Order: sequence, then structure tokens, then C-alpha cells
Amino acid sequence: MKNYRFNALIIGLLFLLQSSCQNDLVVNPKDQYSETTFWVTQADALAGLSGCYNALFDCQSWFYETDMITANGLAYNATNGTDAIARGVHTPITDLITGRWIQAYRGVGRANTFLAKIGKINGMADELKNRTIGEAKFLRAFFYLGLVDCFGGVPLIVDEPNLATQATLPRNTKEEVVTQILKDLDEAIPVLPDTYSAGSDLGRITKGAALALKARVLLYNGRWADAATAAKTLIDRKTFTLFPHYRNLFLLANERNSEVIFNVEYQSPRFLHNLDYDSYLLNRPAPTRNLADVYLMTDGKPKEESPLYDPAKPFENRDPRLLQTIYPVDYKFNGRVTAANNVPTTGFGLKKYTNLTDNEAQPAPATNTGQINIIFIRYAEVLLTYAEAQNEAVGPDASVYDAINTLRKRASVNMPNLTTGLSQADMRTQIRRERRVELAFEGLYYSDIKRWKTAEIENNKPVLNYLNVVVGQRSFNKDRDYLWPIPSTQTQINPSLAQNPGWF
Repeated sequence: MKNYRFNALIIGLLFLLQSSCQNDLVVNPKDQYSETTFWVTQADALAGLSGCYNALFDCQSWFYETDMITANGLAYNATNGTDAIARGVHTPITDLITGRWIQAYRGVGRANTFLAKIGKINGMADELKNRTIGEAKFLRAFFYLGLVDCFGGVPLIVDEPNLATQATLPRNTKEEVVTQILKDLDEAIPVLPDTYSAGSDLGRITKGAALALKARVLLYNGRWADAATAAKTLIDRKTFTLFPHYRNLFLLANERNSEVIFNVEYQSPRFLHNLDYDSYLLNRPAPTRNLADVYLMTDGKPKEESPLYDPAKPFENRDPRLLQTIYPVDYKFNGRVTAANNVPTTGFGLKKYTNLTDNEAQPAPATNTGQINIIFIRYAEVLLTYAEAQNEAVGPDASVYDAINTLRKRASVNMPNLTTGLSQADMRTQIRRERRVELAFEGLYYSDIKRWKTAEIENNKPVLNYLNVVVGQRSFNKDRDYLWPIPSTQTQINPSLAQNPGWF
């Protein structure tokens, strides 16, 4: 829905955050517009909803940045706190942490404003009004999930922003916030359509997006049977399918393909990002040997067990997703053989979210010219959610095998099926490997290792370059780092905000 960025100046006025001296929980627009001239017509409502969608543009750091906190990637010249969190030296004033809080509550505030005002709109059909309410509730759920995933319990606000009553609210429990997230999604699902027919509506939130996000929330909270049910409901609707080519599903020419469930829409000249410039010219994020070594050989075995593995050619005969995701030194990308100085951080570059191909030489991307839509949820994740939840709920039944094998049989991947007769624990290992490989640099692995309680292992390892040389170190304090600290900008303003354990 490239259209959701229209009326940007009006929307900016409507939803402008208060100055930094005020509490970022509250988005108080009352001095920015006239109650008598806005929130009257259907056009006002749609413009206000566009403002809710526009809050998603602030969330780039929720995406591939978080993989650089893990051993999947290394940050070059990281100034926003990614590297600090990765090395365990972050604090309550780290930019990435403060940014997450502000970005999420900005989105919550906009959704709350919309939901408080939509009842005043005249001349709007009930079906359209209910649909827009569903969209806003999805967005509020999405932003709250971004908060609880990092901070645990946070102040739960569902009313119109009001600085006087909300600025000193204490934290709700994580369980209370998750309950509200699921309530919002359950109320959104029945009023959202499966698809949109109008071109101006492309990119809007669908029923499938709400089901997929619900499945993710349930998975993240260990509600295995419910997560499997939500994912299976979406699978059975057959609204989405895997795109045939893994690499190409991330190219500009294939935006909104059959696999995309929820993405953020970018378009030149106004709404652009820097992902392709960062990846290709800055080598940021730089994938690591740690990640590369996770990819299986084409016989379906780990490299340590396969006769196909050649230490002199370590990236040959591997799961095709390896070289469809990253490119090492001496491999061709953008029409040239990659030299070490092209990828100086680790000897690997990231292909995802560059609009470049292996053989065709194109001009290097300029800064702030990226317009590939950022995918936040795709069908592959739903299959993986189902497989994990079903395995945890009942064990590795045939449907679990089917979900993973469907991914492996994507036309451009064509990996062997899983070995039959796996135990639940062995299947768990396979599913976790599959998630890491399939969803690399899509903003989920950091959340995964935290919810699996393996971050204290995985994020206490040295980071290796393509030659297996140590080029960095991860550090994770199991007694502190499963939650980020509440930003000090917020605890200083609001003494009711209790800090997370281990932080001061």
C-alpha cells in the first residue's frame, strides 16, 4: 500500500511526539491540530490510519540489526548500540535500547489515538470502519510485542494519549501485555480481509497477517498447542505459498510476492532506506563463519559428518540458501569476483535486501536509495512456527515433517527431506537450525535464542571470519541480559518504572 504514506505533512503534525523532556509513553497530539477540523470525515480517518502505518518506518533497527547482536553477524562501525549489546557493555542509555522504547510507544500512541477518534467519523461504512479498527489493533499488537520481547512487562496503555494520567504509570506484567496483544489480534482477525483488490490498498494488513502475528506471539510465550492451531489455521486457508526462488523473493521486482504476509512499503523518492548501501558498500551487517557453518551439505548432513565437505572449498556443496543469502571472498556478486577488501569485516557480504544479482554488474547503491519493501512476516516463518509448536506440543508427527520438508523442497533449494524416526529432541535441533538458516537476517534469531534460553551459550562465543579467524567476541550475562534495561530517559522522568534485574 504505497498509498499509506500520503498526506505525510498532515500526519506528521497529527502524531508528532512531544519533546524529549516529556515521557515517551505518551503521544499527545492535542496541541497539534484542531478537534473541530479533524477526525470528521472518512478521509480524515484514512489519513490518521496512514499515520499509524508510518510509524513502521522507524523500525528498521528491529530488523537485521538484531542479527548483529548475535553470532550471525558483525557490525561495522556500529554507533547505535548494536555492537555494545553484542559485547555485553550496553547500558540504559544505549541508543538502540532507547530507540526501541520510543519507536514502539510512538506506534502505540498513534494506534490509540486512531482508535479513540474513529467513533467520531461521519459517513463511513461500518465494514470499512471495522476494517480500519482491525488494522490499528494489529499495529498496536505489533508494537507491544516489540516492547515485551525486549523489556518484559511495560506500561500498558490502550486509551487516547494523555500526559497527565499516563506519564507516571507503573509497569504491567508481561502476561498482562501479552493478553492485550492477543485480544487485539483476536478482535482484528474477523474484520480483516484475506486480500485487497484495489491497487491503492496493496500492503495493508490482512487476516493472514493477524493470524501469523498471533502464532508468533503464542510461540514466543510457549503456548505450543495454541501457536500450532493459529499457524495451521493460516496454512489451511491457502492464501499464501512459498515463492519458488529463495534469493529472488527479496528483490525489488518480486515485492509482495505470494510468500509475503506483512511488509513495510518503501517507494522513491520520499520513503527510502539504506539497507542495500549498508550491505554492499559498508559491509554492514557482515555475516560470519559461525552462521555459514550452520548450513548443511547438499546430502542433508552437517559438514562435520558429510563426505562432500572439502575444507579447501568450504562453501561448495552446501544448502543453496547459503550462497543465496551471503557471498564470501572469491565468489562472484554484482558481476565481479569479491575481493577481501570488498568485505573487510568478516570476508562475507549479505545479499538479502540488496537489489543486486551475482552475474549482472550494476552501479553501487547510493546512500538512502533503497526501496525494497522490508518483510516482517512471510509464509516460511508460519511453516516453521507450526513445526516448532506442534513438535513441542505433541512430538514429531507427520505434519511436522511436512512443514520442514516443504521449505527444503522450495524449487531453488531442493534439499533432502528430514531423516525419518527423529526423537522430539532431535527434531527440535533440526527445526532450530532450519529457522536460523531460512530466516537469517530477518530480525528473529536474537528473539529465538532468548526464548530458547540458549543465548547464554550462543552469545558467549567468539565471532569468526571466513578463514575461521576470531574477529570479535559475544558476551551474554544470563542473570541480566535476557531483558534489556528500561531506558534511563524514562526512569528519570517516571520513577514508577521499576528497572529490570541487574540494571541500575
